[in-house]
Amino acid sequence: MRRGSGRVDRRAFLTASMAIAAGCGEPRRVVSAGTKGAPVTLVEFDASGARKGIVMANTVIKTDEEWKQQLTPEQYAVARKKGTERAFTGKYYKNHEKGTYLCVCCANALFSSDTKFESGTGWPSFWAPIAEENVETETDSSFGMARTEVMCKKCGAHLGHVFEDGPAPTHLRYCMNSASLDFKKSGEEEKQS
Repeated sequence: MRRGSGRVDRRAFLTASMAIAAGCGEPRRVVSAGTKGAPVTLVEFDASGARKGIVMANTVIKTDEEWKQQLTPEQYAVARKKGTERAFTGKYYKNHEKGTYLCVCCANALFSSDTKFESGTGWPSFWAPIAEENVETETDSSFGMARTEVMCKKCGAHLGHVFEDGPAPTHLRYCMNSASLDFKKSGEEEKQS
């Protein structure tokens, strides 16, 4: 299923139907190691954060065990289980260096230091993603409120939420978790996934 598109593919429909019929709560994606996901369009960036062009990439699908081996317990809890790190504890909320913020799970470019701002919330905040194509959003109705969740388009990692109280020019605040991000200073070689 492509999140936010309103379209459901056959596999997602069957998986959800089986989960509902079995009396389960939320449908789970069942995968085996090495499964390739559907192709998505992303924007690729070089190590300096310059836009290289549009690419087609397969979504990254791994089992929970594979994610647990790759990520720290905090990264796994936040990025894969939709957790939230405590305010003012993440390693990037005070970061002022020039560079690019990548997905900690798949190294997809997500945000540029050029759009980072001090929101006073205790989380890294940005007024725009590095490329709209690299993130996706969907409604999050947890905790009895409607918020807009932001996820990595390449692997579905939970990044944080976006709010409409940011600065110009977008007036948006992408409030992200440091645990979901991997910062690369301008000029550093990009992390390989």
